Amino acid sequence: MARLIPSPVPAIDHVVINARDRLDEAAATYHRLGFSLTPRGHHTLGSVNNLAILGTDYLELLGVPPGADERTDVLDWPAGLNGLVFKTFDSDGTFAALQDAGVPVLPPQAFSRPVAMPGGPRDAAFRTVRLEREAVPAGRVFFCHHLTPELVWHDPWRRHPNGALGILRAVVCAAEPAMLGGLFARMFGGEHVRPTAEGFRLLAGLASIDVMTRAALDAEFGADAPEAAGRDQFMAALTLRTSSLDQASRALRDGGIAATQNGRGIAVAAAAACGVALLFQE
Repeated sequence: MARLIPSPVPAIDHVVINARDRLDEAAATYHRLGFSLTPRGHHTLGSVNNLAILGTDYLELLGVPPGADERTDVLDWPAGLNGLVFKTFDSDGTFAALQDAGVPVLPPQAFSRPVAMPGGPRDAAFRTVRLEREAVPAGRVFFCHHLTPELVWHDPWRRHPNGALGILRAVVCAAEPAMLGGLFARMFGGEHVRPTAEGFRLLAGLASIDVMTRAALDAEFGADAPEAAGRDQFMAALTLRTSSLDQASRALRDGGIAATQNGRGIAVAAAAACGVALLFQE
């Protein structure tokens, strides 16, 4: 049966790196990796964050204050890459479309956080549409509707010592890639999902999300890959566009970060980047 409501178009809004209750340490690490981070944000939901704002997307370091008992959904997940977030400009329409496609999804949730801006404090406001946790054992998958995008993509925050410009690729490890590939096809339509030798690829604008087996992950990333820690599915790696590999190399060296330059770019092991393997490419 044809869908009654058009599918959302896949485009990465941001990715979430779970710092649990150690956000200060994660922020210090990402400064050493050459990212300029936004001031600490405090969500009305109880979580806290720092962002590395890129061209049209960003990295979110997410945590909870030490000793806080809110946001158990953050504390219940291991540290590391934990969220794939897609853009939406119509949270109600996205919720309806996903329901229509049989995707297990929760109703839109509204929240905000104060932001210090040159003209004074303002509230950055959001509505998110989240898949149910059981739908993706690898981590959280949701859509973000920015009601105040100018409070997120503030141009001075986009300039990073490592030259980072945007997210090119996210990698998910799964024992059965077809399960997540099929979910992506229901979410966005089969025309955006391609089989690969290692599993499946979701085409998301200029970026992609690759779902691959553990053997394929190890073959590509080797010792740089994060530990599975008994998980059959987990989010493992990011490829980031930089304006200059030389600039990225200098920033990593200045931060005391061990990195390896190869034919694909500059690689940083997950152990040095809060649980996610990073690859910088021009």
